[in-house]
Order: sequence, then C-alpha cells, then structure tokens
Amino acid sequence: MRLSRFFIDAPLSLGEHDLPEAQAHYIGRVLRMAAGDAVQLFDGSGQEYLGQLLEVGKKTVRVQLNETFAGPADSSLKVHLGQGLSRGERMDWAIQKATELGANIITPIVSERCEVRLKDERADKRLAHWRQVAISACEQCSRSSVPQINPPVLLADWLKACDEQLKLVLHPVAEPLVSHQKPDSLAFLIGPEGGLSEAEVEQAKAAGFQAARLGPRVLRTETAPVVALAVAQQLWGDF
Repeated sequence: MRLSRFFIDAPLSLGEHDLPEAQAHYIGRVLRMAAGDAVQLFDGSGQEYLGQLLEVGKKTVRVQLNETFAGPADSSLKVHLGQGLSRGERMDWAIQKATELGANIITPIVSERCEVRLKDERADKRLAHWRQVAISACEQCSRSSVPQINPPVLLADWLKACDEQLKLVLHPVAEPLVSHQKPDSLAFLIGPEGGLSEAEVEQAKAAGFQAARLGPRVLRTETAPVVALAVAQQLWGDF
C-alpha cells in the first residue's frame, strides 16, 4: 500500500509534532487514519520525513517523525511559467501539470484577450486555491519543493520583471524549441484561451523574448504548458 504523504507548511524536524488544523482534519476526518499509521511529511525544504501517527483526535493529530532523508532534487533547469489567465478548471490543470513537470515559478498573466478578471477578495481566494492545487500536485508526484505561485500581474509588468537567461513566447510561426541552446534558466510565456495578440507578441519580443513553436498544431492554453515543459525538460532538464 502506498505511504500517505503530506505537505506541512511549517519547518519540520525529528521528534513529535502537532499537525496544523487543516492537515489534522484531512487525516483524521477525511482519510480516517488511526494511531500507528505510517506517514511521510515534507515542508518544502527538500527534506522528507518518515514517521507514524501517535494520536488522532477530532481536531488534533500528533505525529512522531523518526527518519529524515533528502527528497528528489529539482531539475537543473529553472523554469518560470507565465501562464495566461483562464477560467476555472483550465487554470487549475495548467498549474497542476506545470508543478508535476518541474516549474519553479508560476505567474498568472492578465493580457488583452483574457476572459477572467479577478479583484480584491476573489483574487486572494483564487491565489490560495492555486497554491493548494500546486501543493496537492507535489504530494501526488513526490516533489519535495513547492513552486512559487504569484498573484496575477499585467503582461507588461511581467515582461519587465523577467530576468531568465532564455525567454520564449510560444507562437505557431517560429523556429522549433529544439533550435535554441541549453539555458540555465527559462521563462515561457503562454497566452490565454484567446491567445496573445500580435501586438503582445511584438511587445514580448521587444522585452527580449524569442518566438518558439511546439509543432504544427495550435494547442489549447492548458495543453501548451504541459507540452512546452515536457519538451524543455527532455532537451535541457531532468527527463
């Protein structure tokens, strides 16, 4: 049986720990685990911890951590994904799969053809939701580090802030990804459901981005990061 693995948003160490309320509720009330069950915890530091549950109550869970070891190393290719903001499950899918494929930073981008507008409290709730999507993906795929999920920003502001060695904007008319030399760090810009306008593509090029294509077919906004990151990891990363 697969060992249950959970992210704890607090520094871990060997010994006894009371788990945060959210994880305690999930372990005790949802999964209905019991004292004596084995668990594996990680805190995003790169270390993994093995232990067992000592006490499982209605509101509290106490765990004994007995062993620590280094988790799987991140890819040597550092990737910042600028993902056009899209609706509901499409954005969740993009963030989930980008996390599984090793993206280090994910920034939702507000561009001309975005159909989603987030403000104030709603934006805060979506950001918290996206971060939980990334955490859940890490728990599932055995990743020991959690990617940084940024609040949505305007395309122009994101372009100015990008300082990765290789900066690429996906475009159907361009040289293939394989034509570029291996970088140490990479920024991908992917448009929303309606795509980037030609003016925005030119804006990206003026900011140092190069156009790159993934193949002969136009991909959906939630498919493009999966393919782009998989190809990049195959060419330059840890695949």
